[in-house]
Amino acid sequence: MQLVKPYMSSPDALVDAAPAYLGHYINGEEVPDRSRTGDVFNPASGEVRLKVGLASQSTVSAAVTAAAAAFPAWRQTPPHKRAQILFRYKQLLQDNAENICQLITAEHGKVIDDAHGELGRGIEVVDYACGISELLKGEHSKNAGPEIDSWSEFHPLGVVAGVTPFNFPAMVPMWMFPMAIACGNTFILKPSERDPSPALLLGKLLTDAGLPDGVFNVINGDSDTVQHLIEDVRVEALSFVGSTPIADSIFTRGSAKGKRVQALGGAKNHAVILPDADLENAVNALMGAAYGSCGERCMAISVVVCVGDETADKTVAMLQNKISGLKIGPGVDAANDMGPLISQEALQRVTQYIDQGVAEGAELLADGRGFSLAGHESGFFIGATLFDKVQPDMSIYRDEIFGPVLCVLRVDSLGAAMKLIDEHEFGNGTCLFTRDGEVARYFTDNIQVGMVGVNVALPVPIASQSFGGWKRSLFGDLYVYGPDAVRFYTRRKTMTQRWPARSVTEKARYAFPST
Repeated sequence: MQLVKPYMSSPDALVDAAPAYLGHYINGEEVPDRSRTGDVFNPASGEVRLKVGLASQSTVSAAVTAAAAAFPAWRQTPPHKRAQILFRYKQLLQDNAENICQLITAEHGKVIDDAHGELGRGIEVVDYACGISELLKGEHSKNAGPEIDSWSEFHPLGVVAGVTPFNFPAMVPMWMFPMAIACGNTFILKPSERDPSPALLLGKLLTDAGLPDGVFNVINGDSDTVQHLIEDVRVEALSFVGSTPIADSIFTRGSAKGKRVQALGGAKNHAVILPDADLENAVNALMGAAYGSCGERCMAISVVVCVGDETADKTVAMLQNKISGLKIGPGVDAANDMGPLISQEALQRVTQYIDQGVAEGAELLADGRGFSLAGHESGFFIGATLFDKVQPDMSIYRDEIFGPVLCVLRVDSLGAAMKLIDEHEFGNGTCLFTRDGEVARYFTDNIQVGMVGVNVALPVPIASQSFGGWKRSLFGDLYVYGPDAVRFYTRRKTMTQRWPARSVTEKARYAFPST
């Protein structure tokens, strides 16, 4: 089995590569499993790029076996030695950035500059994981009681797994595995079967960086593959990013099997525009946040809540003007602003939501349906869509569309805007555009959302923080990456010891011990 030319330097060569087979990466080797396969498309052309193997139960078991066998030695590897491997890995990621990003664009469709931005944010987490020696330091209390010392240590869990979505085929996996392996665990990655090639290249580069075989493994597959991971008792923890129904299901099933689970679900991210906002900068930020990556981001802004009709009228007019100049085309052309959706199914789903919005009475100001690009008529392209006068009971407001559809709602006060956000089932991200610091402080203190921006449309936390939402955007207690990753991928062990003098014989004590 061969990986489809991961080290090609030509974007055209990657896009035009003849369909081939992509398997799995287990114990430092490429492993075929042709029992079931799926198609991987080039979204810009609609053509099949390659066939990907969908791991059977035996292949999943082989990956878990390899990870379990590698764990004892890896957990005993000093943290600074693990960090040295990650330092080398970071350099290899930077050296191979163009190759990785070409694969992202060829299989996801996002514009190449956007792919570089994705990879850069993933590398930030690798950089943070290189400080694992400091992050894993325990806590010590000398003389916690008479001649008693107490301390805690952070021990790795064992074999852990990550299930990641199609929209960030490099970044989201790197939200998980660098911290997991830095903490001393071994890792199994199940990337999306829609754009699997970047994950295999990430695995090969880890091997090149000196990671022992079996510490990191990649199994491609679908929901059946995920179920095999859930059923395997040797998998101690599972991280997931995807839609809320699946996140809820994985959290419930995994927890029932005694696994530690963090499952990040969907979002409906609101931007609130106040009358005093710097509207030019706000609208520019909204354009990127709503239509970048064709709206296929869990932090995408899909709702704009304008306070006051005058604010709304100005915002809508500026959005319409900028949408008319939006450049849409294949992601390999960096001059484009927006590429295609990931699949034909995604195109049909987004189109149906636009149909529903019209039927429900929203005012359609920019219609992305029927967009066609010369020479790419079979690609999964759609134009930027803008609705005004959307109401909270409409499906285009309630549901996560995951496409380039922006809804404008009009309210008469900040309180009304915050009530909309707080009452929505999702609590992933939100932002406020204003020049008033007092109002901004009130908003950030009181809004019921996990990640909040002020004059920042995409408030994605940096690597030394942690990423996660509230309400039905997150199932589990801990966020991904940052300090929460150490807590998620380790378990605490606390020791209490006393060394009484040999010459002293103590009487039995029947009262509960106290310091």
